[in-house]
Amino acid sequence: MKKVLVLAVFALASAVTYAGGYRVSLQGNKALAMGHTGVAVVNSSESVFFNPAGLVFLEDKINISAGVHGVFSSIAYQDTSSGANARTDSPVGTPLYLYASYKATDWLALGLGVYTPYGSTVEYEDDWAGSHLVNNIDLAAIYIQPTVSFKINDKLSFGGGPIYVTGSVNFNRNLNRTLTDLEGNRSNVTIDASGVSSWGWVASTMVNLTENLHIGATYRSEIILDAEDGTAEFENIPNSPLTPFENTSIKASLPLPAEMTVGMSYDFCEKWVFAFDFNRTFWDVYESLDIDFANPEIPDSKNARNYKNASVYRFGMQYEATKMFTLRAGYYFDESPVRDGYFAPETPRNDSNNFTAGLTVNLGERLQIDASFLYSHFKEVDASYNYYFENGVSVPFSGTYKTNAFVPGLGLTYKL
Repeated sequence: MKKVLVLAVFALASAVTYAGGYRVSLQGNKALAMGHTGVAVVNSSESVFFNPAGLVFLEDKINISAGVHGVFSSIAYQDTSSGANARTDSPVGTPLYLYASYKATDWLALGLGVYTPYGSTVEYEDDWAGSHLVNNIDLAAIYIQPTVSFKINDKLSFGGGPIYVTGSVNFNRNLNRTLTDLEGNRSNVTIDASGVSSWGWVASTMVNLTENLHIGATYRSEIILDAEDGTAEFENIPNSPLTPFENTSIKASLPLPAEMTVGMSYDFCEKWVFAFDFNRTFWDVYESLDIDFANPEIPDSKNARNYKNASVYRFGMQYEATKMFTLRAGYYFDESPVRDGYFAPETPRNDSNNFTAGLTVNLGERLQIDASFLYSHFKEVDASYNYYFENGVSVPFSGTYKTNAFVPGLGLTYKL
């Protein structure tokens, strides 16, 4: 029982850090097409997310960018020793974004971002081999970020502002590996938490070393999500004093890691731009997950996660082919924060290679169509989850995981 709720709160964290069991970055079609680089690139109001300090260097009085991505993911599991296998059948995720910037003066710009950086689902077949860990997860998160950007001079600017996060999660798993009701239906529990919200902040700077060479840095604070009114609903519970499960509520606090991104961009040969970003996420904040139960008969639970800090290395290129078409391509390598023995099927996450491409079509001077495509290939991994317990005894769940994702995206940019 304790493990059920521990995993549920971990799923709540996933609403902000993972999408469908893999980590992808989908904060703008222009940036994604360039390997999701953007901390030192100024080309639209996408800078609200990537580097608010860059907004003041936009030439447009008003710049609005909006878009959507379609996340097509696949997770395959196999245990050769037992012959068990499974594959997810997840609906298409559709994370959105909307950014707007307003250049008030030559030295001051304002911005606003509303985006869903991680929102997708993972669904395994009911009662699969790992159903005691997870059957399905439905995750959603909305970020709202007002920003201000001000210029010290033509070479230096600063930006930042508060971040408001609201999220929800719906999570289902079987209670253990064998428990059923009298009809043979597996006993399971559904955890639901909605309206979970908190505040954080972002700060950034941009330095124009020369007319063509730019450096940027952005820091996002750790954010604490507090689930105060989550619910646990049980189904197919046998009528026995040994199984006194009843619907109850939960409370939990969970830190979301801070992250730092630094990078550079270089304009050359008039039509080319090269960009590189380095991102460091401070995952070591996940030492454990603690759960408080409203039902006093259920003891509070603590579960170590022991995550490690992880890095992302991003590379991107842009080529202005004609006045109408701008082409982009990129690549990034994303390290996993999961240590050996902590590999859970609700977020089967490993190192990944990510390939991107896209273009912008200029429909006149004010309107642009932005398109991007991402292919994420996660390294095949033989891994285990060693922290599921029955009767106080650890029951490891191991196997081979293969994960891939295809993410097309489409957006619009309006300039005035």
